[in-house]
Amino acid sequence: MLTKKQITEIREHLEKAQNPVFFFDNDGDGLCSFLLLQRYIQRGKGVVIKSFPALKTDYFRRVNELNADYIFILDKPEVSEEFFKEVEQVNIPVVWIDHHEIDTKNIPEFVNYYNPVFNKSKTNEPVTALCYQITNKKEDLWIAIVGCISDAFVPEFYSDFKKNYPDLVIKSNDVLDIYYDSQIGKIGKILNCGLKDKTTNVIHMLKFLMKVKTPYEVLEENSKNYTMHKKFEEINKKYQKLMEKAKGVAKNSEKVLFFQYAGDLSISSDLANGLRHEFPEKYIVVAYVTGVKANISVRGKGVKKLVLKAIEGLENATGGGHEDAVGAKVKVEDLENFQKRLERLININY
Repeated sequence: MLTKKQITEIREHLEKAQNPVFFFDNDGDGLCSFLLLQRYIQRGKGVVIKSFPALKTDYFRRVNELNADYIFILDKPEVSEEFFKEVEQVNIPVVWIDHHEIDTKNIPEFVNYYNPVFNKSKTNEPVTALCYQITNKKEDLWIAIVGCISDAFVPEFYSDFKKNYPDLVIKSNDVLDIYYDSQIGKIGKILNCGLKDKTTNVIHMLKFLMKVKTPYEVLEENSKNYTMHKKFEEINKKYQKLMEKAKGVAKNSEKVLFFQYAGDLSISSDLANGLRHEFPEKYIVVAYVTGVKANISVRGKGVKKLVLKAIEGLENATGGGHEDAVGAKVKVEDLENFQKRLERLININY
């Protein structure tokens, strides 16, 4: 977790920020981190970062367009050098809150960087949990839970949530059970699908979530959240069909379940998590093929080091994430080679 000194510093930055822009990762953890901080100061605009793995310089134009006086970066493991060069020219303060293990030597001195991985605690709880530490607004407890559960983490304050919202929880404390089988988990899935909508609908969703009072307002479909629910239903239908196909592949797999698909919907991370829930004993590899690239989501014990090893030497390949949950990109022509390398590494190491 963050230290008391770090919490105080971040709160001071938030109070100074009169018109901040919050750049956040394109998932439940990033979204809920933004919501907690924005609702805390009641100021600022949110910008979803869809580039992977870095926050690229293209997004800097949003700083000027929104006339921002402060930049907050949430749940992004990497920021391009060019982006920081643009920031330095306009002399705007930057606060970067993250929980990924990264090489910090390239972070400019003017950036206020906070990451518990580099504290004495050496923890890596979701950024949502860190932002809830900062804001400590009890009425936003449910948002903090949604963000943490969406990032496969059950926080200590989940016990408080269970007392306050017994109808939204289940008996199991397993994070995947909570995400897939409970009502608070359903909210996480709705928000995750909402982020995949067109920009105008994402902005509409953000405005709704910045003002909403209770989780029940999210669960109950109405005119204010109609687009979110519509997108969830649309994606969920496709998700269920792909899951059925993947389960068919699972019958013929042993230690590693490799599932490849294409189409107009990039949900490899969602499929990987769902398959991990269905087949906890297997290593899950889901590859979404689009154009000349394959977006890959991998789940399994200690898989990060194996994925990084498997992409070594592959042209333009990238990868990163957490110890047991990793994202990667490789050229389609290298996908079969990547699969063979990873399967070999898994069989050797586990």
